[in-house]
Amino acid sequence: MTKKPNHKLPHLTGTAVPVSALKTTESCGCGEFLDLIPFAEFCASAGLKLIQLLPVNDTGTESSPYSALSAFALNPVYLRLQALPEAKNYKSQISKICKKHAEKSRFNYREVRRDKIDLLVKIFAEEADNLIQDSALNKWIKAHDWIIPYSVFMQKKRENFEASWKTWADGSTDVAKFIQSEWKKTSKKKNHYFWAWVQMRLDEQFSMAADAVRKAGLILKGDIPIMMNEDSVDVWSCPEYFKMNLRAGAPADGFNPLGQNWGFPIYDWEKLKEDDYSWWKKRLASAAKYYGAYRIDHVLGFFRIWAVPEGERTAALGYTQPLVCFTAKELDELGFTPERIRWLSKPHVPTREIEAVNNNDYLGTHGLLHKVMDRIGEEEMWLFKKEIATDSDIMNADLPDAVKNKLCECWRNRAIIEVSKGKYTPNWTYRDSTAWKSLSFEEQKLLEELFEEKHTKMEKLWEKQAKSILGELTSSVDMIPCAEDLGVNPESVPRVMKALNILSLRVMRWSREWGEADQPYIKPEDYPEVSVACNSVHDSSTIRGWWLNENAGEDFLKNFPAPKGADISPKTFDRATADFVLRTIAASKSAFCIHPIQDLLHLSPSYYDENPENERINIPGSVTEFNWTYRLPKTIAQLAKDKTLISAIKEIAAAHR
Repeated sequence: MTKKPNHKLPHLTGTAVPVSALKTTESCGCGEFLDLIPFAEFCASAGLKLIQLLPVNDTGTESSPYSALSAFALNPVYLRLQALPEAKNYKSQISKICKKHAEKSRFNYREVRRDKIDLLVKIFAEEADNLIQDSALNKWIKAHDWIIPYSVFMQKKRENFEASWKTWADGSTDVAKFIQSEWKKTSKKKNHYFWAWVQMRLDEQFSMAADAVRKAGLILKGDIPIMMNEDSVDVWSCPEYFKMNLRAGAPADGFNPLGQNWGFPIYDWEKLKEDDYSWWKKRLASAAKYYGAYRIDHVLGFFRIWAVPEGERTAALGYTQPLVCFTAKELDELGFTPERIRWLSKPHVPTREIEAVNNNDYLGTHGLLHKVMDRIGEEEMWLFKKEIATDSDIMNADLPDAVKNKLCECWRNRAIIEVSKGKYTPNWTYRDSTAWKSLSFEEQKLLEELFEEKHTKMEKLWEKQAKSILGELTSSVDMIPCAEDLGVNPESVPRVMKALNILSLRVMRWSREWGEADQPYIKPEDYPEVSVACNSVHDSSTIRGWWLNENAGEDFLKNFPAPKGADISPKTFDRATADFVLRTIAASKSAFCIHPIQDLLHLSPSYYDENPENERINIPGSVTEFNWTYRLPKTIAQLAKDKTLISAIKEIAAAHR
């Protein structure tokens, strides 16, 4: 049994900010690690004790910090070019890049990345011969065993115009041997050392910033995404740790009727356990160099992950891992014949449904259906051919779009899913299926009792798995563990987190008694101490956008009456409104109370954007150049001179303590 972490929890007020959002006169394109030094001084002057960051791993051309192409490498966009000892002769070029991006309210991630890397290549090239022989760089490479696979991977991506490793002509089989062979090639030594040099300099600058944060009396809190991008060096070089035939996601809900397919391969926890979770432990140890606390993204994934077969475009036919299936034999014992099992598990498509979207052309519809389906005898009913394994196969067929879309809808219409030969699990939305609705009440009851029996066994499996994995990982480092545990979770989630002293997340706007008629707010003073309180997160609107655009004011004031004499209206938002909302959260018993920097800046109307939506970091479900590119409206030095703002933040921090 893994020992229970024994973190003594301080009560701290902090702020959450992406590194890229920081702004100083030294920043080039976006915020950089060294910007954390003056930002920590600003926070300390305002009584804040914690700075929470978004993930800072290298994400390649993807702006989302949750789409890392390395679990260890840092993102080059956070490197301060003018602080490089090798960049003395490049002041004018650096200044040109800085000026190019200086006036933009949000930054263009891909442009900033490209501009910085292009110049870094030139800077390195001038000193390459010396740097390859440099004892400090070679010592750093030896101390970081992930850097060789990363450097080879990055160079191969550069050679392949950033294309996924799955499309490369080489390097897709016997990867370990290929990596060593590539690394030893004299012709590529400078290219590989370039990436190692960039990472060493990033490590130096981030370490310097992290030390400054600690010396300022603050805790730096990191963010550890649970999943890895399929196109990552880790999935490429350590395929044994991942189940490549399954993709992570989330089941259907009110906002996502087809679920969410994130496209990330799921972990093979059994294989990771065989290696004593060494990959994960190294990942946390690497983070611990910089952080005193960390956020575990999607902690539910350590209990059970929603697994979607590779090739499925939606998550509708996913299922949990670990999974306890029921068998054809068990169904037979309940009185379900092979024909009935087929009816429950395989979509039966009536001709008329496809004919209706194919111009009511009976003969033409038959001709189309024969391409992907087999007719059942002389019936006007069809089954998908065996070679149709996922809805991607349907979409790739030579069919009209309307027919494809309708067939994909039919593809999802089943009561149970055959996971492997003779082994089944309920479809998440089985009650909506045609097959389920055709069953008698007695048959439905028999099946639901079987489903519940398997679910009860799975709950125990999930709890056992999470306790084992999280126990091992959280006790391997001396960082305070926090977790994102939002949404509907198995009942074991809070139990395991409490046992391991992992701080849960309490987002005030979503912390409500949802089962009650008026869905009242849970009072912040009733939050558990082992938790993190806030009202906004990187995927939500700010408190100003929430109040104005989501009509939150009236309901909030009904639950939390404003103090007597306070002029707070549900229709307007000003400094007094911001102060009132932030003080309400500050009343929480939570050990950490973390306010996004935008919410704290709402204490001064001079920083308000004309459109509150422009203050957001990310809009979930969208992939645009807007997402993840937020920047502070003023430089840190300008904020540090705002004594009124600093005083207001101090009062919020004092209210929590």
